[in-house]
Amino acid sequence: MRINKFISEAGTASRRGADKLITEGRVTINGKRATIGSQVEPGDDVRVNGNQLFVANNYVYIALNKPVGITSTTEKGVKGNIVDLVNHPFRVFHIGRLDKDSEGLILLTNDGDIVNEILRSENQHEKEYIVSVDRPITPEFLKQMSEGVKILDTVTLPCKVEQLSKYDFKIILTQGLNRQIRRMCEALGYNVYRLQRIRIMNIQLDNLPVGQWRYLSKKEKAQLFQELNYEPKEW
Repeated sequence: MRINKFISEAGTASRRGADKLITEGRVTINGKRATIGSQVEPGDDVRVNGNQLFVANNYVYIALNKPVGITSTTEKGVKGNIVDLVNHPFRVFHIGRLDKDSEGLILLTNDGDIVNEILRSENQHEKEYIVSVDRPITPEFLKQMSEGVKILDTVTLPCKVEQLSKYDFKIILTQGLNRQIRRMCEALGYNVYRLQRIRIMNIQLDNLPVGQWRYLSKKEKAQLFQELNYEPKEW
């Protein structure tokens, strides 16, 4: 396995980030400084900044109902980080982000390759949310949200929006700009006071209790891999 893939699989950095670590001389294989393109064999001692890395032989795929107040980070020094909440024996990392003040479905895994597949914006993967706002929802608000709102020096892609009640609506996005839904609402004069993600692609939150996680079922994994045209590889 190439060294940058090994580092990615271990959840330490993306492959591009791994290349940067290697170039900076912060990666060793069996005590020797690694170079771009170095190969890792089973049993090799791989370290970044002196810390040994491990890649699990078994991949796990987890759905978590993230509570408000938990931060989507693998940084152990951050109080209330998502990894401590899950407390899995494998070194897992989150796929994408969910704001600290938002709740709902987020996926975690120790499979670095599938993270890259899901996060590629060009794949147009659907994410579904239920949002509560502080003002009555109007037809004009729904129209503007669905057609695109100017935020962050761009216009959001068209999306599906459905009103659920006077103050609640459902929205399905295929992009992931920073705090996108909150920024869209604010641009139209609304403040979000609850934001819950209920679906990522074919994975549904359903009745998973807040703060709890579960493994994806065989059926869920099969459909997810099919949609991604992805074949997980054991190592």
